[in-house]
Amino acid sequence: MSSWQKSSYSGESNECIEVRAAEGAVELRESETGDVVISTTPRKWAAFLLGAKAGEFDHVGA
Repeated sequence: MSSWQKSSYSGESNECIEVRAAEGAVELRESETGDVVISTTPRKWAAFLLGAKAGEFDHVGA
């Protein structure tokens, strides 16, 4: 398992989403609630990233 990683856009903030590669999975968690982990497949994660880069989720808010 790799280490948890957060976006460089989070800066020094501890309120962020963290991600790591696990055995055959991608795991996500919120830094403030590190004991709650969501797991997905690498294929689904890749599809989500492509959608995010294409702006498909921009309406969700920032």
